[in-house]
Amino acid sequence: MNPVAFEVFGLEVRWYGIFIATAMFLGSLLFLKNTKKAGYLEDDIYDIILLAFPSAIVGARLYYVLFNWSYYSGDIMRMINIRGGGLAIHGGLIGGFLSAYLMCRHKKLDFADLVDRAAPLLPMGQAIGRWGNYTNGEAHGGPTNLPWAIPVDGQMVHPTFLYESIWNFGLFLFLLWYGKRKNFKGELLLIYMGVYSVGRFFIEGLRTDSLMLGPIRMAQFISLVFIAISMALWYYLSKRNKVK
Repeated sequence: MNPVAFEVFGLEVRWYGIFIATAMFLGSLLFLKNTKKAGYLEDDIYDIILLAFPSAIVGARLYYVLFNWSYYSGDIMRMINIRGGGLAIHGGLIGGFLSAYLMCRHKKLDFADLVDRAAPLLPMGQAIGRWGNYTNGEAHGGPTNLPWAIPVDGQMVHPTFLYESIWNFGLFLFLLWYGKRKNFKGELLLIYMGVYSVGRFFIEGLRTDSLMLGPIRMAQFISLVFIAISMALWYYLSKRNKVK
């Protein structure tokens, strides 16, 4: 598939950017609607969004560049050019959540409640954004003869972007359903962290373009860390909630 959707005055507009922008736009609208119903001020939510999204993009790019340093070293323009891809979701999550936490502290807002309201929208946005990987011909797996394989460079390979998109969309639907049944603030975020990471761990094992730290696939390592943290916090908070 051609990664360029169209041109405007000679400037290429890529499908990758369109999918990412669509995910961010829909996520923002739904987050604003959700938080407004809960009584939050629109200005406060706009401040969080306007800080979190750029922070997430910077975090995602910085994470990707650091683990591809031999390729990017010494070329600042190559580092900041994200039009052709190169955003790591784990770096984006770290950057986005850190900035949101700091803004909530500054405005004295309930961070745990707000991240729960955002939690279902994260896998929704990822499910959309993964199709940008498809248009760029990236985030695919190794050779396979399965009937749903896709052609890349003359080979039929696992469409790992599709596997993750489906996993994320299913998680989005589950979190919407479970949202009215949660037991404590922050539970939806912990479920997102754990369930997303389980899927990502196995899907990452099929990919051929993983970010590596020596022999370790970083996405698999971070996924295991997220699973452990989410399970430990869920156990602790659920017990504390029962005591109350």
